[in-house]
Amino acid sequence: MKPETLNFFEKVYEVAKLIPFGRVTSYGAIANYLGAARSARMVGYAMNGSVGKDVPAHRVVNRKGLLTGKHHFDGTNLMQQLLESEGIIVVDNQIQDLEKVYWDPSKE
Repeated sequence: MKPETLNFFEKVYEVAKLIPFGRVTSYGAIANYLGAARSARMVGYAMNGSVGKDVPAHRVVNRKGLLTGKHHFDGTNLMQQLLESEGIIVVDNQIQDLEKVYWDPSKE
């Protein structure tokens, strides 16, 4: 990977570490916050590479609240279990009351 890609990933990790316990954000919200509005997919790649980096990747979902990154976690339901342990309700791989638990790094 190019050095600028790694720098972007590190910036993504720093934003993800700010997501409060019991809240979630989206790939796109992180990309927007970093001034890279069309880079939601790159944020997803960064989350996939965050294993072992003490990054709460389970708190990053798609814009509709779907657990699209769940297959990157060990076990079949680890992402959901981590979210539920923080009080977030997940039904059929989708966060319920998304607007209530959504955290936008650009606004908070």
